[in-house]
Amino acid sequence: MFSGLSSIFRSVMRLSLVSQIAIGIAAGVLLVIVSPEAASSFALLGQLFVSALKAVAPVLVFVLVAAAISRHKQGQPTHIRGVLILYITGTLAAAIVAVTASFLMPTELTLDLTGVTGNPPSGIGEILTNLLLSAVANPVTALMEANFIAILAWAIGLGFMLRNASEATRQGLNDLSDAVSGIVRGVIRLAPLGIFGLVATTLADAGLGALLEYGQLLGVIVGCMVFVALVTNPLLVFWQIRSNPYPLVFECLRGSAVTAFFTRSSAANIPVNLALCGRMKLDPDTYSISIPLGATINMAGAAITISVITLATANTLGISVGFPTALILCVVSALAACGVSGVAGGSLLLIPLATSLFGVPIEVAMQVVAIGFVISVVQDSTETALNSSTDVLFTAAACRRAEARQEE
Repeated sequence: MFSGLSSIFRSVMRLSLVSQIAIGIAAGVLLVIVSPEAASSFALLGQLFVSALKAVAPVLVFVLVAAAISRHKQGQPTHIRGVLILYITGTLAAAIVAVTASFLMPTELTLDLTGVTGNPPSGIGEILTNLLLSAVANPVTALMEANFIAILAWAIGLGFMLRNASEATRQGLNDLSDAVSGIVRGVIRLAPLGIFGLVATTLADAGLGALLEYGQLLGVIVGCMVFVALVTNPLLVFWQIRSNPYPLVFECLRGSAVTAFFTRSSAANIPVNLALCGRMKLDPDTYSISIPLGATINMAGAAITISVITLATANTLGISVGFPTALILCVVSALAACGVSGVAGGSLLLIPLATSLFGVPIEVAMQVVAIGFVISVVQDSTETALNSSTDVLFTAAACRRAEARQEE
């Protein structure tokens, strides 16, 4: 018996990481079906995996970005500008998709929740002010609190200051980067067990019954995200590489979206994305900056969530909203979402900001936020999967376009 189990274990370990994760997902679903009570007892596996990723991500981002900038010399190619253009264009395209879907399939909500509390942002000015203050936070505090805005700011500054340092200093920083990356690879190898625990506990605790009441709202949100992932993003990639984009799209979805869906954290998925970029042989000077940056500002999923739920609230209250007004509102809200990108359910906390521009009372807005948290077991997971996989996709597209130009 033990020899048989050992043989099965060795066979599983020889599979690719994605295949092992698929097995973990299937095992988690099967366990919930057989024994929901037993499934809840595996919560620790998921918690350890997500906690380990979140713990290593701030250090990894700080070291990788600083090392990448310090070793970059004048005249060496970087493709950050192209990636940033794709990030902005992708967010705008996602907002257009969400607004269009909301007008084609108007949704209304049942606003009957009571006693809802929360602490939403009071305005765009406050969000931008907090964003600037976050950028100049103490670097030690930023690492401890996973303040990625400050981590990026300090890493970029340190990297530029070390560009003229001695070769030994820069090599030491690169060695530290390699060491942290090695730790990350070890954590990622535990992904199948971690995702098994996440799937089992999520389905055991939340189930699917809570989602049925808000099925249409969830369907519009998830439908928009799927459309962006499989139609809009491939069009943007084709614009860059001028060839069939789908092999690249599916590679990024397999390598990034699966883990992001279950960790529900773009920050926790940064190590996964960096490892995927390495396997894709992209320019390390580019992806070591673009991936942490994308986890902070590439918010296509947030654009969709804010747009759809805000317009559903307006429909419920009978507020007439013109298409241009809705589009401007949702784009502004999505861009402001970078201020809460590290917060679980951060895009939901921006809904009161968006609805306030239509004169929706805060009491009603917070009920809508509560509805958002009900469906967040799917909404937030899908949003994170779209945002995180798009970081890699757009980085790869920009790098490959630059490589094609160099070969011409």
